Amino acid sequence: MKFFVDTAEIDAIAELHALGMVDGVTTNPSLIKKSGRDILEVTKEICDLVDGPVSAEVIATEADAMITEGRALAKIADNIAVKLPLTWDGLKACKVLTGEGNMVNVTLCFSANQALLAAKAGATFISPFIGRLDDINLDGMELIEDIRTIYDNFGFETQILAASIRSVNHVLDSARIGADVITAPPDVIKKLALHPLTDKGLETFLKDAADADIKIV
Repeated sequence: MKFFVDTAEIDAIAELHALGMVDGVTTNPSLIKKSGRDILEVTKEICDLVDGPVSAEVIATEADAMITEGRALAKIADNIAVKLPLTWDGLKACKVLTGEGNMVNVTLCFSANQALLAAKAGATFISPFIGRLDDINLDGMELIEDIRTIYDNFGFETQILAASIRSVNHVLDSARIGADVITAPPDVIKKLALHPLTDKGLETFLKDAADADIKIV
């Protein structure tokens, strides 16, 4: 499974990248706003840091305008994935932009039917939002499972990019089902390393080492 980091904070990306934990990055207008930086500037810096896909989102809502913005974003770097909303206009823009050789991430997916349309339109990635479905008492993981089944049934090459990841359980369940990618905030990725028994075991080892006056160097 690939790990994308859902942030526009350069320091957070760099820290995880140094550990080999970054296969790509996803951004959106809200994350860019939070970073307090110019969208083109911060996106270019992320693309220079990361080899994998960097999703940069359009802000237009009409197909022709999305295509124009998508082309402008794609010029930032070769690893840009143009991020489009899962609307009819977004699907039209997806078909054009992928036809021109661009990576496209179709986002705000909340149903398997939507994911089917995105694959038919040639999307590189489909981003189903797990956490937001959970927020309205629907099971976001069922959506991931349905999309996986449909894509496997018909051999679609669109990668399932599990998004709106809120917890380590979301990551685990996505991996079990077979999502191709997860995108998560840096703090969720870091929490994957945590376990109380690890902490307890380390505490015991350190105490025993101190009691025995064990030194390595």
